[in-house]
Amino acid sequence: MNIREMPWFERPGARLKRGGPEVLSDAELLAIVLGRGSKEENVIDCSRRVLREQNLNYLAEQSLPELAKTFGDDTVKALKVSAMFELFRRTNRLKVQGFSTKIQSAEDVYHYFADRLAEKKKEYFYALCLDTKNRIISETLVSVGILDASLIHPREVFNPAVKASCHAVILVHNHPSGEAEASAADIEVTKMLYNAGDIIGISILDHIIIGKQGYVSMKEKGGLLGVD
Repeated sequence: MNIREMPWFERPGARLKRGGPEVLSDAELLAIVLGRGSKEENVIDCSRRVLREQNLNYLAEQSLPELAKTFGDDTVKALKVSAMFELFRRTNRLKVQGFSTKIQSAEDVYHYFADRLAEKKKEYFYALCLDTKNRIISETLVSVGILDASLIHPREVFNPAVKASCHAVILVHNHPSGEAEASAADIEVTKMLYNAGDIIGISILDHIIIGKQGYVSMKEKGGLLGVD
């Protein structure tokens, strides 16, 4: 059945206006986000099919090409769903208890990044720039993929830091394996960037490694590079 053939008061949009989003099913809410169906199926049937095959949590982890394939090679639907989940993640970051724009602990850094990094299938390496009061000035995505000192140049971390006139940097990356433990490569990258920062006068305060169930602070695990 085409949505236009449904009684107007039974359509998801009308029901949302009448009773609020709480009265709608997951499929009906997703249908509102998608906006339209296809020649083969209406938007509600499309939403129900997708959610039978994959739950919302699984959808949230998909890349844009994977989402497009899920929705029958429909890039517009994929863009809408990808944007929806990113808004969820950003809202969650604002609501997480204990988080503040002033970084007071490794846990603050974990809360800032966890919802977007914990389930990633690749390694994402960030540099978080702080001012003299440890307030966040900016963040830079330095690399995506296997963390390797030979593939990371200090300028990719410190060029944005210098432009932002930042006082210090905290390094952050995730482990797709889920294990939040520093590897030999992690230590090598940290040592290289720590030494580079020491030369130009921008401190590397910590390196936070995020896993699926938690994090590890290289500073708290016995001293950052053994120099503290």
